[in-house]
Amino acid sequence: MERHVLESLLAGDDEASVIALATLRSGATYWVADADRAQPAGVHAGVFKGRLQRMRMHGLEPLGLERAVQLVSEHGRPVRTGLIDSADRTWTTLLFLTEDGSALVACAGWPLPLVKKPPL
Repeated sequence: MERHVLESLLAGDDEASVIALATLRSGATYWVADADRAQPAGVHAGVFKGRLQRMRMHGLEPLGLERAVQLVSEHGRPVRTGLIDSADRTWTTLLFLTEDGSALVACAGWPLPLVKKPPL
């Protein structure tokens, strides 16, 4: 997917989309799965619901992930995933796109690294 196409899909006004667009425009790297890698919405919703619970157990509240899980579940059709990683590697955004890649279903983001290394 070309960068300008992805930018146009991130036109929403929710906080996760706004941050994703700003991150992408600031030189982030990104990846979007091909259409043949789309998975049923229920699979993604289940996986990321579990990841949300684990993140919360470790004191992390990912931006928009609870909402993304709900929107993907409600979407009910296969979705493709994608990632946007900030140029400085301090933030990542998870994207859920329609199977054909023509629309954003939801996105969520969180700071990196997820695991803090103990001091030596």
